Amino acid sequence: MDKHFFQQDAIELAKSILGMYLIREYDGKQIVSKIVETESYMGINDKAAHVYKDKKTNRTKPLYLEGGHIYVYLIYGMYYCLNISANKENIPECVLIRAVEPIENIDEISENRYKKEYKDLNTYQRKNITNGPGKLCMGLKIDKSLNEKSILGDELYISDFYYKNNEKIYADNNFEIEIGKRINIDYAQEAKDYLWRFYIKNNKYVSVIEKNKTVSK
Repeated sequence: MDKHFFQQDAIELAKSILGMYLIREYDGKQIVSKIVETESYMGINDKAAHVYKDKKTNRTKPLYLEGGHIYVYLIYGMYYCLNISANKENIPECVLIRAVEPIENIDEISENRYKKEYKDLNTYQRKNITNGPGKLCMGLKIDKSLNEKSILGDELYISDFYYKNNEKIYADNNFEIEIGKRINIDYAQEAKDYLWRFYIKNNKYVSVIEKNKTVSK
């Protein structure tokens, strides 16, 4: 995987990275998670996008970089959200990573989320460990220090494989993709109804399951 992979439009990229690994490395630790839910934000004509009407600010600057750059922002003054820029330079599309499935080092994720080991979590905490954009950022220790960096770097990266005990573990792409409306964008008028959310069918870490499911082609 190289930078050209991330220069697809945000809808194609959002589907392409489902099932891939989102890997976080810090302080000599490695967390491996699987991307299970994404949303596309389609740039200057998308009323749900931060760059609607070409609103270029210091905050949105990473979106104008070529595809494959990290865009982290804060919501409610307390939760970070992770986005990846898509498409070519100055076409400010992005993909929001909405949910991931813990794969390796789940105790570290649990410590980051709840200050205790995974075995000590109750059923509610286990279900909610990474099933939302703020939750996954907390669990993977993602914050503004990663903003504008490459998603092909060595602190936070997306890959179709990882190593476990010197064995190369490849991502499994044997799943169906379901689609639905994006979450919590009621302000976006007609854009709130666009089916630009994508998730792995029957994955328990998806944040919201559509009542009327549509399978993506």
